[in-house]
Amino acid sequence: MQKNDPRTLTAWTFYDWANSVHSLVIVSSIFPVYFSATALNEAGGPVIDFLGMSIKNSVLFSYTVSAAFLLTALLSPVCTAIADYSGRKKAFMKGFCYTDAISCSLLYFFTQDTTTFAVICFWLSLIGWSGSIVFYNSYLPDIATEDRFDRVSARGFSMGYIGSVLLMILNLVVILKRDWFGNISEAMASRLAFLTVGLWWIGFAQIPFSRLPDGVRKAAAVNPSAGSSYLLNGFKELRKVFSELQMLPMVKRFLLAFFVYNMGVQTVMYVATIFGSDELKMEGQSLIILILLLQLVAIPGAYGFSRLSERIGNTYALMVAVVIWIGICAAAYSVQTEMQFFALASIVGLVMGGVQSLSRSTYSKLIPATTDTASYFSFYDVTEKSSIVLGTLLYGLIEQLTGSMRNSVLALLVLFVIGLVLLWRIPSQKIYRSSLEKAELL
Repeated sequence: MQKNDPRTLTAWTFYDWANSVHSLVIVSSIFPVYFSATALNEAGGPVIDFLGMSIKNSVLFSYTVSAAFLLTALLSPVCTAIADYSGRKKAFMKGFCYTDAISCSLLYFFTQDTTTFAVICFWLSLIGWSGSIVFYNSYLPDIATEDRFDRVSARGFSMGYIGSVLLMILNLVVILKRDWFGNISEAMASRLAFLTVGLWWIGFAQIPFSRLPDGVRKAAAVNPSAGSSYLLNGFKELRKVFSELQMLPMVKRFLLAFFVYNMGVQTVMYVATIFGSDELKMEGQSLIILILLLQLVAIPGAYGFSRLSERIGNTYALMVAVVIWIGICAAAYSVQTEMQFFALASIVGLVMGGVQSLSRSTYSKLIPATTDTASYFSFYDVTEKSSIVLGTLLYGLIEQLTGSMRNSVLALLVLFVIGLVLLWRIPSQKIYRSSLEKAELL
């Protein structure tokens, strides 16, 4: 299809608008706060029974995230390879999208007596969200030229922040002004927020679904007699892309660096609310407002790092972001007051969108021009999800062994330092492209 079509680019960014409410409401703010207050034992303590195991609710939250992304990391390569082979990339994206939206809606029934059911729904929502994102990301090189990757990627993340903030404000109005809605309980207001996430997502996802193409089917997919089953050919497609990756050393270097520093980035995003609640004893409303502020700050942050990458190259811009993350972890270890945590969260917001947006666009630039974008992005997705699994698992394990989240934060600091060293091995994007052109001329 024609690249850089304004309507298609806008439609693509609306998927960020649709899905980011899950990250904000379900993962970062209202659900974690509600989970901490609801997932309690009969005596009101945080150690609960889950599938016959006694486990602290905050540790269960972290482990649930790890389990969801572990399964997604296993499913993603197979699903994307089948999607590339069959030309049904959008159909897979829809399937994961609706799984998440329905799971979020079912969280409406989350009470203290249905904690196990809620954890399963939360787990499924994470699988649906992360599964759809790999297909969404893979559309970027399909619809835009390389010179526009950074800005289009940043625009997508910014749309996501704006959309999620709007729904968050609506949910906050219901939570804080319950008397306007018949004096409903705070618990009911929170559960209504979970329902709105599902409806918002399904509704606005129809915009990108109406504009994005399905993809190009392979010859054997068009003519079934030319090949065997979709599943078998999906594995063949995956093996082909994996072989091509072996000939792309810069891609492998980037994926390794991304794997390490993303462990820190994603873990901070998933456990920040729990940290404020358990370590600093912040009230739920303060935490929700804090996360809302973080989203607003992330919008100029995403655009700012996009502009920085245009001046100094993607790799160097990413290194600047990672250095800031190292400072954030050092400060988080010693933070004591609510105001200090607010100030720290503002800095997190500035680099949060920037590092995610640049990581996506940098990978888009490094992979070759191909129709197998979903398969290529499955390796990016596996790297991302595996880093989330290990990051949140490490964080929860250290907290469980030492009894303090602050020790877990120190482990994240070490990850960022290692990620910075690995990024140092990758030339700036402009330098990398220049070296490739010289090599081709020779």
